[in-house]
Amino acid sequence: MPDRVLPGPVDNSASRGCPSRVRIHTNKIFDACRDKDCIEDLRVYPTVSSQAVLDSAFSVRPDCAILLCADVSVDEIGFNRGYYTVDVTFFYKITGETFPGGIPITGLAVFDKRVILYGSEGSVKTFSSLGDIGSGLSPARKNPIAVVEAVDPIALNLRLGDVPPCGETEKRNIPDEILEILGEALNLSNNGRQLFVTLGQFSIIRLERDAQLALDAESFYPVRECVGSSDDDPCTLFSRVGFPVEEFFPPDTLPRDERYRDLV
Repeated sequence: MPDRVLPGPVDNSASRGCPSRVRIHTNKIFDACRDKDCIEDLRVYPTVSSQAVLDSAFSVRPDCAILLCADVSVDEIGFNRGYYTVDVTFFYKITGETFPGGIPITGLAVFDKRVILYGSEGSVKTFSSLGDIGSGLSPARKNPIAVVEAVDPIALNLRLGDVPPCGETEKRNIPDEILEILGEALNLSNNGRQLFVTLGQFSIIRLERDAQLALDAESFYPVRECVGSSDDDPCTLFSRVGFPVEEFFPPDTLPRDERYRDLV
């Protein structure tokens, strides 16, 4: 006979020795990996105006690379229970300038990445009154959630290529939101000189699932008073800023794995 559930607070009789134990619903990380990708000669699709500049340029040099967004999908591997493929498509805004002349150029680079991670199994169907979890006849899917963390890549190199013999249009699905950020149409064809970039990308990818946990907790309240400054008193705000000694006296040596962008 099933147990009867009565309304009221959760019974803490099983944990009376620890009255501050709380039960939470969160995401549990089942597997994760980190990568340091050196992406060589990645095709850059320049804007229409930049393509006209590249066709008459002698050479180019990189300025910066900005990670605009990443499209993430998860698929189950049929021959290996509990494992999933995580496919990530990174969209980068690449900027540089011609040399000589210093004329700025802009383009879009797309990098596809796939990893295999363990995400366990889950056949439960989740329903909720919140539409983003699953409601009515649309339960949440059982696949784990893939989370990708990445920093803006380092633009290591930017070079010009020759004009390819074929002028067919590149078969790339570029989201409209990306095109709006660039603010100009891209040259997705092979007409004109091509542009290639080499990027250094750091990323962390993990698989998560819903989990119920019991944790020890204690009440918290802030003890520090809020300190503010009015807009008409900038000197008071400036007086709280520490003196940047390191800016005036650079260190003789740079600790390993710090300020990685400055090492390039």
